[in-house]
Amino acid sequence: MGEEKSKSRGWCGWFIALIVLAAVILAVVYMVKSKLKKNDDGDGPVPGPPGAIDKKYADALKLSLQFLDIQKSGRLVDNKIPWRGDSGLKDGSEAKLDLSKGLYDAGDHIKFGFPMAFTATVLSWSILEYGDQMDVVNQLDPAKESLRWTTDYFIKAHPSDNVLYIQVGDPEVDHPCWERPETMKQKRPLTKIDADTPGSEVAAETAAAMASASLVFKDSDPQYSATLLKHAKQLFDFADTKRGSYSVNIPEVQNYYNSTGYGDELLWAASWLYHATEDKTYLDYVTKHGNEFASFGNPTWFSWDNKLAGTQVLLSRLLFFKKDLAGSKGLASYRDTAKAVMCGLLPKSPTATTSRSNGGLVLVSEWNALQQSVSAAFLASLFSDYMLTSRLHKISCDGKIFKATELRDFAKSQADYILGKNPMGMSFVVGYGDKYPQYIHHRGASIPADATTGCLDGFEYFNSTKPNPNVAFGALVGGPFLNETFRDARDNVRQNEPTTYNNALLVGLLSSLVTTSSAPQSLK
Repeated sequence: MGEEKSKSRGWCGWFIALIVLAAVILAVVYMVKSKLKKNDDGDGPVPGPPGAIDKKYADALKLSLQFLDIQKSGRLVDNKIPWRGDSGLKDGSEAKLDLSKGLYDAGDHIKFGFPMAFTATVLSWSILEYGDQMDVVNQLDPAKESLRWTTDYFIKAHPSDNVLYIQVGDPEVDHPCWERPETMKQKRPLTKIDADTPGSEVAAETAAAMASASLVFKDSDPQYSATLLKHAKQLFDFADTKRGSYSVNIPEVQNYYNSTGYGDELLWAASWLYHATEDKTYLDYVTKHGNEFASFGNPTWFSWDNKLAGTQVLLSRLLFFKKDLAGSKGLASYRDTAKAVMCGLLPKSPTATTSRSNGGLVLVSEWNALQQSVSAAFLASLFSDYMLTSRLHKISCDGKIFKATELRDFAKSQADYILGKNPMGMSFVVGYGDKYPQYIHHRGASIPADATTGCLDGFEYFNSTKPNPNVAFGALVGGPFLNETFRDARDNVRQNEPTTYNNALLVGLLSSLVTTSSAPQSLK
């Protein structure tokens, strides 16, 4: 009788335990389903450490960084490009300076300081935001090396507080020639800005480049970082206290990199200096001069000439991650305009831009069209990551709600189009995919490495019907027209010439997509 009672109590105990276990399992399943449903409704996951690698973007990222190696001037160290060699070794000698380093701008051999500085700033920004993602695909060191090659040049180009050499070479002499940089023999005159001939946009952009780069090298080389920051502060003071447009004061530049104003560069530089120093003086500057220069409420396109959209996104990150600045009305105007930029990019937004091809590519210019496509996608990735990391999953565009992940989807759509998912079925990154441009407008790529040419006889290769003998791996060309046509020819400068600043933007975009991770809370 006692045994039967014992067995009965034991059976009841197991039965109760099973009921409790089942209840726990049901509760867990309910919670998981609720989270999944919540994500399906648009919240999306909060990124963590770098996750799975997307090989497509990883391969393209490696190529895009390689193009920066192709564009290097100077005595090449550990040269990875078999058809490139030393060049420009005497650049700067007329001013007793060593300006041999730096990057050739595009398919020619001029070192234009304005777009080169933008290239460096964007490359720094990409490293600061996505360095962990670059690192998991072994591209962080190549990115930092190319950045340092450029900032080494800027340090030498700024020999005193109010003097900055902004150009090496004369395009009126360089452009009529078709030759390799290794064999050029023309004079390479220097162009500078100073207190008597100011150029606020170039000085400020170079300040932005050096301030942002100082953050990149802060841990790995504190002394170099401090040097960069010292130059950045001096150049910003020069740009702000000696105001004047370099396009007005040096009219010769208008045919190449004509500036539409310097207010955006002053805000951009001050924003980077605040991130680099956390000195409130620079934050006060952007809030004080916002109404004067920031064009609040009017979305713009981010480019080598116009830094407003980039500035608005960069300052928005402060409101996402710095709680002590949450009540800043001055910063709120930057964030609100950044949101307007984002709403203009989302295809289904009430305020979506109509400057879009049938294949979905954002296009606002028929000259170097992909610059705005890539820059818009890069900013969209950044803003999406800021939102997801800070658990703000939705954005309102004129009352219509969109997910933060939809901004990332937009960024992917632009990257995928560029890499070959387009009506033409071709990649616009040289060396990527099965079909890509073979006749890009690039002197070094078009002339055999063992050829000996002068200024004019190199046009034999310009006029050749054969593809370029040297593949400029990673070069992002100008891209298609709005009607989605593209002519692969060396004389097609509008569509088929690559540029360093396009590639810097591409590095940022691809780095953001190669995997997912949380945005850093601070860039400092």
